[in-house]
Amino acid sequence: MKTRRQFIKISAAGAGAVALGLHTMKVNGLSLFGEESTEEAASNEDMTATPTYCEVCFWKCAGWTYVDKKGRIRKIIGNKNDPNSNGRLCPRGTGGIGMYYDEDRLKTPLIRETKKDGTQYFRQASWDEALNKVAAKMKEIKEKYGAEAFGYFNHGTPGGHLEHLMRAYGSATNAEPAFAQCRGPRSVAYLATYGAFIGSPECTDIRDTRCLVLIGSHIGENMHNQQVQEMSMAIDQKATIITVDPRFSTPAAKSKYWLPIKPATDIALLMAWIHVLIYEDIYNKDFVKKYTFGFDQLKSHVKNMTPEWAYGITTIPPDLIRRTAREMAGHAPAVVIHPGRHVVWYGDDTQRERALGILGALLGAWGKRGSLYIPEAKPVPKYPQPPYPKPKWDWKDLNNGKFPLALMGITTEIMRASIPRYKPKHLVRAWLSAGTNLPLSMPDKPLLKEALDSIEFFAVIDTMPMEVTGYADVVFPEATYLERYDFLRAAQNRYPSVALRMPAVKPKYKSKPAWWIVKQIGERLGLHEYFNYNDYSEVLDWQLKQIGTSLEEMKKIGVKTFSRETGPIYLSDNEDYQFNTNTGKIELYSTEFESNGFDPMPVYKAHPEPPRNFYRLIYGRAPMHTFSRTQNNHNLWDLMKQNTVWVHPTVANLWNLKNGQKVWLKNQDGAVSDFAVEVRVTERVRWDSVYMVHGFGHSDKKLTRAYGRGASDEKMITHYAMDPIMGGTGMRVNFVTFLKEKPYKNRKEDKA
Repeated sequence: MKTRRQFIKISAAGAGAVALGLHTMKVNGLSLFGEESTEEAASNEDMTATPTYCEVCFWKCAGWTYVDKKGRIRKIIGNKNDPNSNGRLCPRGTGGIGMYYDEDRLKTPLIRETKKDGTQYFRQASWDEALNKVAAKMKEIKEKYGAEAFGYFNHGTPGGHLEHLMRAYGSATNAEPAFAQCRGPRSVAYLATYGAFIGSPECTDIRDTRCLVLIGSHIGENMHNQQVQEMSMAIDQKATIITVDPRFSTPAAKSKYWLPIKPATDIALLMAWIHVLIYEDIYNKDFVKKYTFGFDQLKSHVKNMTPEWAYGITTIPPDLIRRTAREMAGHAPAVVIHPGRHVVWYGDDTQRERALGILGALLGAWGKRGSLYIPEAKPVPKYPQPPYPKPKWDWKDLNNGKFPLALMGITTEIMRASIPRYKPKHLVRAWLSAGTNLPLSMPDKPLLKEALDSIEFFAVIDTMPMEVTGYADVVFPEATYLERYDFLRAAQNRYPSVALRMPAVKPKYKSKPAWWIVKQIGERLGLHEYFNYNDYSEVLDWQLKQIGTSLEEMKKIGVKTFSRETGPIYLSDNEDYQFNTNTGKIELYSTEFESNGFDPMPVYKAHPEPPRNFYRLIYGRAPMHTFSRTQNNHNLWDLMKQNTVWVHPTVANLWNLKNGQKVWLKNQDGAVSDFAVEVRVTERVRWDSVYMVHGFGHSDKKLTRAYGRGASDEKMITHYAMDPIMGGTGMRVNFVTFLKEKPYKNRKEDKA
């Protein structure tokens, strides 16, 4: 069945139709939009504080939401007992109130309709009608093709609720961009090397480190709260910071060494560092002898990977490579080799992460103070329910033997399995999505469009009219995190903790929490035993009592920290530790990679160079924005309204570009940015690259602040390099050039 669904911009029927009267909502003399006000200030004693943890980014810092006597949210502050935040929220966290008051929010369920002339539009619907439509379609798909034919894309807490529904329904055909489009390579690499995950938050003991090594990791720009605070401590304690980045980033400005590496050559630098440690005999011999496997093979492997060899590839001078390697060795084992977060760059990303892990092992920088500590989380028992039914097939079967070490579903593979012309053995017929904006996270736009045209049905849960909602058959307006109960946050850290999120206010408009939406669908499907509660607070209270607390206590304290049960934070010098690998050791030589036909040790391979007059596109984060989800939040928009494209002065002179000049970007495949972007002329980026903050250039006019602001880096990502080990999509393989005049295509769109 060919759907040929049109992209529909959410109309006033679903967003922005209701006036909020925000001019009356004032905080400490300023309105939420910064207008002058005579509104009285409110003291903490005049307000009610309810516990929450943040949903503006994935760090999930715990805090308190303060509501005044008129039922208005006045502020959000950090919880002092939270190890993720230490009582201090970042700009995103304090600005979370803007999600609640955003007048562009989705307000009511929407259903796609088609006119006689073939044009499509959204109409408002009741909750019953929308829920019944989705449940009916799920029944139909299950009866005709099996539950497995209903795929789903999940992310964050709403995605967790969606996964519960779909597993109860009988489908494990799922994927989330957090794996194949973000941090999957490091999960696979560290599991193969150490037999353990690096975790979230990452188990980096930055506060006690003597040397912090950052490879394309932008602490202070990505606002990983705890790590930013600990990096500040490390700076105060005069720790050495080594930053490897083609851009002079915020942490580079705080570093003793900045290595402005040529993009796509990181593995060469890492192997040269390893060469120096081994051949200058400055590696941690006791640690390597006791805890590692494959040292002799590694020594032979890197024999010719000298700093001189790496210089010709990376442009980093040999003496600087040696000095930085010696600096690490001099501070070992109190060295943090940061694994990064968004690490899908060039298609060989799992091997780059392996090289990071190997480097840390040679320094003995695992399980030692100031390196990577041994984290622990508090297991939260599952609320009583029957076992999930076992699907006849799941996401693994969609890979058709590719990506043998993938740990989660691959987004592009679910999309490919949704297109009949690929003749998939297991055809995906319909989708559900929660917490992820696929058009701005997926690199293969033609594949996404063809998959959307091919599926029979698509339903989306979201708080905002993001681009993904324009392709849905049914849109559910989700309540924001300030209006709902959610899963307990069980954070792994030096000591395990749990945090409570509870509603501070009732949901605005007709929005509903994700747990309620999936429960309603589940009950319509006859899955009552999987949703045996009236309110999600019942689930939380039961779980909390099983781990030695209660909902009543957690409402008062917000966060509870527990004693460790699985061993020490750090290894003692004489401890006999077994790693969860094939050899029981840290595998410098990966037996798992070898048995699956991959290089057991990382090998540098050259990547394509930019065409003439093109420059490699690199992208990153800003401290006030998360992905593409916060640009319309008036609190955060006010801090950064648009992105810019960073251009080196040499390139600016070549193109006669001026600071602040607007240009359109065009990539190697002819894709042109929808909107112009201002040039920032700066020596903080290499001449062969340009840089943009991700998440701007929204194309839906119902995002009244975000629409047309800056350019979308994602629009320029039409090519990617697939990681053969785990299916990640390396996206820093695109090149752009500049257009000084508005392209004709964009002019026509303006007139339309």
